[in-house]
Amino acid sequence: MNRYATAALTAALAASPALAQKGALQKIGKAEGQVDIVAWPGYIERGATDKNFDWVTEFEKKSGCKVNVKTAGTSDEMVALMNEGGFDLVTASGDASMRLIRGKKVQPINTALVPSYKTVDARLQKAPWHTLDNVHYGVPYQWGWNVLMYNTTVFKDKPPTSWSVVFEETTLPDGKSNKGRVQAFDGPIYIADAALYLMKKNPALGIKDPYELSEAQYKAALELLRVQRKLVGKYWHDAFVQIDDFTNEGVVASSSWQFQANILKSKNRPIATTVPTEGASGWADTTMLHAEAKHPNCAYLWMEHSLSQKLQGDLAAWFGSVPSVPAACKGNKLLGDDGCKRQGFEAFDRISFWKTPTTQCASQANQCVPYHRWVTDYIAVLGGR
Repeated sequence: MNRYATAALTAALAASPALAQKGALQKIGKAEGQVDIVAWPGYIERGATDKNFDWVTEFEKKSGCKVNVKTAGTSDEMVALMNEGGFDLVTASGDASMRLIRGKKVQPINTALVPSYKTVDARLQKAPWHTLDNVHYGVPYQWGWNVLMYNTTVFKDKPPTSWSVVFEETTLPDGKSNKGRVQAFDGPIYIADAALYLMKKNPALGIKDPYELSEAQYKAALELLRVQRKLVGKYWHDAFVQIDDFTNEGVVASSSWQFQANILKSKNRPIATTVPTEGASGWADTTMLHAEAKHPNCAYLWMEHSLSQKLQGDLAAWFGSVPSVPAACKGNKLLGDDGCKRQGFEAFDRISFWKTPTTQCASQANQCVPYHRWVTDYIAVLGGR
């Protein structure tokens, strides 16, 4: 048995039985030789893009588990891949995780077999997007917010302060219209970004939670998105395609992840990011184990590895995210001691984290528009309807 498995098993035997989740794996056996993971682009790096960012190679050597990665650009794509099967783990955001739990596509996690779980940020340990009836269905990975990325040459000394720059037609500081020069995310969860903007733009709508929308509030968000459709030249979901769009296709402002901005800045592109006055949506991603995982032992070894301070700090530096392990915020050469603060560590309570909209919603008397409507209606918006 390799040293990862020995450490995890020892911790499991010493741990309180209360930590063992019902229906979860009770001990780690022999590594199966591989682990298959569905992940966001840039989330699992082996140094191919930049040799400084590699948290796979050493794990493979020490664990004997080859890491295979399938990237997905949206939460809906991740859910579809997990429904198809053939994967062990997925780095699911909050708008996918509960669908996977309720759909019985992921299994409970025995946190006793993940010794480093105790180092996870207290704000995440029992987060509602991976915990149901006090049972954990995953290991927190990273979190962050969806920033407004913009071209500094175009905006000059007047950086945007509102999401209106991507939602409403306006003249930009370079004297040209924003029409055809802005982007929006092409996932249905983006309806929440429109709702978040309307919370401040039109408070009379009474929106309290951008993921809990009454019919009237939902209609207003769709109308705003139809206005935006006339401005957007191209929607995005692939991070690397968006990088090319900002480089070669004339896009100058869009919702984005800090990951894209970091890569563009590394190539000396005139790029900056900001969080507008209306606030921002965000994501908190969880590594979840497929209900029928073929390589559960390697999967548990990876989940423990994923919480190492080195990986957490390096990944946060690479992706522009925040570690789920606060100790990783200090002493990491790539992240720097101010990296976590710069990337939103202290803004946790200001972020509207992705979650799956359902009819059962406290803010609107359990009469909210469910997610399947978001999917069909957003497709219609993208199609110009």
